[in-house]
Amino acid sequence: MAKIVATLGVAHAPGVTGWIDKAPQHEQDGVLDGYAQFQKLMDEVRPDVVIGIANDHLLNFPLDNIPDFCVGIGEQWAGPAPWFRDWLNVPDYTVRGHRDLGRALVRESAKAGINHAFADKLLFDDNWSVPLKFLFPRYDVRFVPIHMNPIVPPVPSAAHCYAVGETIARIVQAFPSDERVVIMGTGGLSHDPGGKDYFTVHEEFDRWFLALMEEGNAGRVKRELTFEKLLTGGDGGAAELLAWVVAMGAAEVAGNARAETVFYVPSVPMRCGMGGVYWRLE
Repeated sequence: MAKIVATLGVAHAPGVTGWIDKAPQHEQDGVLDGYAQFQKLMDEVRPDVVIGIANDHLLNFPLDNIPDFCVGIGEQWAGPAPWFRDWLNVPDYTVRGHRDLGRALVRESAKAGINHAFADKLLFDDNWSVPLKFLFPRYDVRFVPIHMNPIVPPVPSAAHCYAVGETIARIVQAFPSDERVVIMGTGGLSHDPGGKDYFTVHEEFDRWFLALMEEGNAGRVKRELTFEKLLTGGDGGAAELLAWVVAMGAAEVAGNARAETVFYVPSVPMRCGMGGVYWRLE
């Protein structure tokens, strides 16, 4: 059966590739060193497959028809989407998909009472382009993208996201292959793209959330991480952290719900609290 070798949550804000040169040198160094640490961790666990969960940013779905989760079942993916090429500063790339595993995630989740949309074509923006560039620069893994809705109410609750993560883990552990799988939630931390807090980073909120991930208490996550609480980290941005909750749910099933904070840099020039956590499973 397939094996989950790690889960992680990491920021994907476009500032880190698009305008990192606007930040002070110590912030640039802190962020790039943090992503380098993640790449080192990925080199150590040697995944064959990465299942990603991230905000769709309304790139593929309209306001009036956005699914909670949409699983990508394509055999190959390409990015970044055309509109992002001129400013995201990520070279064009392709990465193999995993149709059989994507279809299993849709089919078996439905049997568990969780219905996902699915698609064999999805546009990629910073949600995948940033973490893939830093963590898998050779693009030599198979990739299953899961686009989610953390911004258009009603968004899935933390409890539902946790259950989605638990279910993903159980499906992977029952999937007939010897592949090594990483589950990667991307998005957040505090940011407010285009909003009143666009030039603010809510460091207190960010550190509260990172401590929540380190504690590994599922009950507290489900109880305290409400949509209203997420809004205190910025409209339209911090709720992306629900993708990290999916990763945490998967990590608990795989044997360790307590995360380690890999790095944290509050960066106003990058318009985001930049950071990431890692659930060590081997």
